[in-house]
Amino acid sequence: MDYDALLHEVAAQVRPLAGQGQVSRYIPALVAVEEDGFGIAVADVDGEVHGVGDWEAPFSIQSISKTFSLALALALDGEGIWRRVGREPSGDPFNSLVQLEYENGIPRNPFINAGALVVTDRLQTLTGDAGAAVLGFLRAESGNPSVAPDQDVADSEAAHGDRNAALAHFMASYGNLENPVPVVLEHYFRQCAIAMSCRDLALAGGFLARRGVRNDGSRILTVSETKRVNAVMLTCGTYDAAGDFAYRVGLPGKSGVGGGILAIVPGRCALCVWSPRLDSYGNSVAGVAALDRFTTLTGWSVF
Repeated sequence: MDYDALLHEVAAQVRPLAGQGQVSRYIPALVAVEEDGFGIAVADVDGEVHGVGDWEAPFSIQSISKTFSLALALALDGEGIWRRVGREPSGDPFNSLVQLEYENGIPRNPFINAGALVVTDRLQTLTGDAGAAVLGFLRAESGNPSVAPDQDVADSEAAHGDRNAALAHFMASYGNLENPVPVVLEHYFRQCAIAMSCRDLALAGGFLARRGVRNDGSRILTVSETKRVNAVMLTCGTYDAAGDFAYRVGLPGKSGVGGGILAIVPGRCALCVWSPRLDSYGNSVAGVAALDRFTTLTGWSVF
């Protein structure tokens, strides 16, 4: 596969869409990004990486981090996490309180904010430092030791994190948190504020394309566990637009309001695309279009 030619064709076709949509404003620090940026990278299962555009520019990974915290929790604790969080699409906004009340404090899936807080809480219990565990894994898999949280973004999230605090306190009232709410929030904000490039994330997501095998050849997840992470990404990874994403792209994917999307072609490669302007669901307009075009040109999907 001539990835360079493919990515240049994708970029040429979708770059005009980088001017459509709105940059996330609920985290004020994200407003300062280059609004019309666009980058895409692909890392094959052997770790060879290609990219075009702003593919080496770091951005706030936000909810993409939830994929890695879930993988670590599964690796350390097996199926136990599923007793505290579901695996179904939510149908509500990613920061909604509504379902928690009538589902007794059990979040619908690990990729909405409430579910990610539960996963962070469990990872904190298992490791003693959930934020460091996620960061260490991302540094190792990307091969980039300079990957780090953006402190301005972390501070901005904490200063405007009342909704996440409400979610955490509500779940704590049902006994679905093991650690103090402030501790869980601190580690959650820290992992969401990690800054990485498309290159970094494509490499870091490679274990999901290699059916659970890390870049160094060691195994972090079983084949079955990897299948399940990819399945939850497909059904729940792009907020309320997961059905449309599956229809258009046909790959497991996880988006973040920083404008990034990580997508997996099992057995072949991991891709990351970044463009900060979002649609009404919180997904990158140009990013979704780029992945749509990539799968159309290659014929690769899970269907």
